[in-house]
Amino acid sequence: MTTVAKKVGGPKQLLALVAAGGYVIIRGVEAVIKLVKKDNKEKSTSKVLPAYKFIIDGKDDKGLIFSSGDVFYVAARHDDVILIEKEKDDNNPYFVSVDWLMKVSSYKNNN
Repeated sequence: MTTVAKKVGGPKQLLALVAAGGYVIIRGVEAVIKLVKKDNKEKSTSKVLPAYKFIIDGKDDKGLIFSSGDVFYVAARHDDVILIEKEKDDNNPYFVSVDWLMKVSSYKNNN
């Protein structure tokens, strides 16, 4: 440590170099974190699911209770089965049929 301090001009200069180096490293890490957060935010907003609303009140045979105006999102679809997530519902997700969903909501079959 003493040898290094002598090479840079004394202990004060060594301390200044260490502090400056630490500052540069911290700022570099902050910049990388900001870029990663920005990239993740852009990716997550580009995959926004379309929102639909139920148009009647009711309950299906699997426990899904809904009211007119309740919002839900279509997470996935396979043939005649749709996976939906209802807003503010702790029992998500629900599997429903396309025909049933078209009868009780604003969802339209767009294959």
